[in-house]
Amino acid sequence: MPELPEVETVRRGLAPVMEGQQILHLSQNRADLRFPFPERFAERLTGARITHLGRKAKFLTLALSTDEVLIMHLGMTGRFTVSDSKIGEFHHETGTDPRHDHVVFELASGAQVIYNDPRRFGFMELWPAAQFEAYPRLMAMGPEPLSNGFSEAYLNSALKGRKTPVKSALLDQAVIAGLGNIYVCEALWRAGVSPRRHAATIPGQRAARLVPAINDVIAEAIAAGGSSISDFASASGELGYFQHAFAVYDREGQACRNCDQPIQRIVQSGRSSFFCSKCQR
Repeated sequence: MPELPEVETVRRGLAPVMEGQQILHLSQNRADLRFPFPERFAERLTGARITHLGRKAKFLTLALSTDEVLIMHLGMTGRFTVSDSKIGEFHHETGTDPRHDHVVFELASGAQVIYNDPRRFGFMELWPAAQFEAYPRLMAMGPEPLSNGFSEAYLNSALKGRKTPVKSALLDQAVIAGLGNIYVCEALWRAGVSPRRHAATIPGQRAARLVPAINDVIAEAIAAGGSSISDFASASGELGYFQHAFAVYDREGQACRNCDQPIQRIVQSGRSSFFCSKCQR
C-alpha cells in the first residue's frame, strides 16, 4: 500500500495539472470501489473548480469550489495518471489496462486525469469543507513526520507505558500519521532499535534517535519519488527509486550495510519486519 512519500509524490505530480482547473466532465465507470461512491458523485463534481490539491497522511484531498472536499485513498493498486489518450485504448505510456479506469476527470485545460485501480481497494468520498476536521477517517490520526507536532517530546508521551512492540506502535496511525511498513523498518534500522522492543522502552535516548531517523527516511523517500515496489508509479507514470536505498526492507539474508550480518525477517501482527539483530537492540 502506498505510504506517505508515495502519496506525496502523486500529489506533487497532479497539483500542477489539477489546481485551478474546472472539471468539465467526470466519468464514473462503476458504482463502487472499496466503498460505494457518494450519492450523485459525477453530478456533484461536474462543473466544480479545483481550488487546492492537498494531502493528509496517506489521503489525497481535492478542495472544490462547491465547498466540498473530495477525499481519496489509493488502496493497494490505485493509480492516478495524466493522459490525453482516448478512453478504451490501452495506455501504453503507463502500462495500465483501461478496463480498470474507474474515474476519469476531464479538465478545462483538455487534460484527463484517470484513476485506475485493478483491485479496487481505493475509495473516494465527498465531505463538507467546513467540517473537514471532523472527517472520521482522519480525526484520530497522530501528527505526521516532518510536522511541528512530531517531536521527541511527543514520541516520549505517545509511547509511554505501551507494551506493544515498537514496530506495531509506529504503524498505528493514531501515533504517527502516514507511516507504513517500509519506512518503519528503515527508520528503526537507522535508529538502532529492534522492532521487537516494547514501545514503553523507547522514551528517552531511543526516541531521540528515532525521531530524526523517521524524519530523514521520509524526507529522502519523498525526494526520491517514493519506493516503486508492487504497483506504485507517480502520476506521470514514472517510478520512484528509493527502493534502491533500502537498508533492511525486503533484504532478508543479505548483508547489513553497517556490519555485514545477514538481515533477518520476522512476522509481527501479520506484517514482515526486516532488521539486523546486531545493529538493532
